[in-house]
Amino acid sequence: MDRDRIEGKEKELEGEAQQKWGEAKDKARDAWEDVKDEAEDVADGVEDRWDRRDERSDELVDESESR
Repeated sequence: MDRDRIEGKEKELEGEAQQKWGEAKDKARDAWEDVKDEAEDVADGVEDRWDRRDERSDELVDESESR
């Protein structure tokens, strides 16, 4: 009878450990996705600023050529 209780407790602890491991993996994956999303946002912002810079440069060139 004690052996059954010990084995039951062992299975219970194993299940809890697997659950904690799964939660930790999910949390790490979510954090990674947040970092990736933030990096993409920064890259998009830089690209937008670069494009606006190019547009202004083109306008300045057009103005100087028309003079």
